[in-house]
This record gives sequence, C-alpha cells and structure tokens, in this order.
Amino acid sequence: MIQAFYRLLIELTNRRSTSLLLKKFAQSKISRMIVPSFARVYKLNEGEMVTPLREYKTLHDLFTRRLKPGSRPIDEQPNTVTSPVDAVIEDIGEIAENLTITVKGNVYSIEDMLGDKDKLDKYVNGKYMILYLSPSHYHRIHSPITGRVVGEWTLGEKSYPVNKLGLRYGKDTLSKNYRKITEVKHEFGYLSIVKVGAMFVNSIETIHEGEQLVKGEEIAYFTFGSTVILLFEESLFEPVDFILPRDVKVGESIGYIKQK
Repeated sequence: MIQAFYRLLIELTNRRSTSLLLKKFAQSKISRMIVPSFARVYKLNEGEMVTPLREYKTLHDLFTRRLKPGSRPIDEQPNTVTSPVDAVIEDIGEIAENLTITVKGNVYSIEDMLGDKDKLDKYVNGKYMILYLSPSHYHRIHSPITGRVVGEWTLGEKSYPVNKLGLRYGKDTLSKNYRKITEVKHEFGYLSIVKVGAMFVNSIETIHEGEQLVKGEEIAYFTFGSTVILLFEESLFEPVDFILPRDVKVGESIGYIKQK
C-alpha cells in the first residue's frame, strides 16, 4: 500500500511540465532570492567556492558551482579509483551472473541500465558502487580513473527520486531513470560511469573534450542532486573497506584496480 501511494505521488509530480517549471525557476533571476537561504539550510561551504555567494545570479548557478583549486586533492596513486563526486556511498556489491544488482531490497537489471547487450558480458560477477548526491553536494562530476572513452550514450525520460525512499519504493529507479552512460577503457580493462537523473530535473551536462580522460578532471555536471553508479569488471576492483553509508569527496580513494 505504501509503495503504491509513494509511486502515485511521484507520477503526479514528475511529469515533463513540472520538470520544466522547476528547471525554469532554477535558471531564472527570481531564484536568486533564495540562494542565501538555500546555502544556509544546506550548510554549503562558502569558503571553497570560486564565486562568492552574493554573486550567484540563479539557483542553477549555485547548483553547478565550481570550487577553488586544491579544494579536492586527487589521490594520484596509479592503481587507485577515486570518487567522481562529493556524495554518500549508499551501496557496494557484486553483479550477479544474471546481470542484476540488489539495492535496498529491489533488483535492478544491468542490461536495462546500460541498454546495450554488446557491453554486458564483461560486467558479469563484477562489482558496482552507488554514490548518492543530495542537493547540498557539489554537483560536478570528475573522472574516477585515467583512460579512454569508448562509448557515451543517453537513455530514459522520466526520473524517480534516487534517495533512500526512491530506491526502496520507486519503480526501477536506477535502471530506467533518465541517465547518461560513459564507458571507459583503462590500463587493465573497462569501467562504466552511469550518471542517473534525479526527480524533477533531467539535466546531466557532459563537458569533457575528446576521448582521453585523466583521473580527477571534470567530465560532467548535474543540475540537481542525483546518483552515480560505477560498474567494474570481474576481479578487477577492490573497494576500500567502508562502513556504509559513507561520505566521500571528489578525489578520495574508493578502491583500487587489480591487474588480471
């Protein structure tokens, strides 16, 4: 009953019209009025922002803010994988032989998530990591590893919420939401970076140029809080021993790549 009610509320509020209205408001000059209160409520660290708070002209500008150089030091060890975002690690686990993952009691299809059968086999028995961004987080996405982009594509239209309630009661939240996928070939194999849109605002902007990625460089940004899922091949990734949920920041080591 609770699940059905929650899904109904999402369906009523997550239409294209409401998404566009919220997006227009966040990008409007009127939204500047709530920038100070938003920063206060969500306890944003003004000291690390490149732009002083008073100079943000819209709420969208605040969401997509850049940080001062050195605010997020990158773990430069060659075999480490670093967090692509400021986020909460919600879950780490294994990808089952039938290419599904189980999160908060829900089963998600990796085939649906990636939408490309030719790219699936390499992830059987691999590992996944889910990183959730709240509205308070820095919203820019950085490369977790050095490598070459071998594929980039967009899937989905609607976006259910990706917070704890969304994962528990949403309908195929992680595998059906609007999402942009980047597959990277690194020194020892492949990694997929799945950027999942959040409720109301389906806006994921890719900004990297060319195919080559360097660990720690900016590659994209979210307009609103959302989720990043990392998919690793079998026997290639060993995560740091976290107690979940765990707060992480861009550039912090979240594990390391093992040579096959």
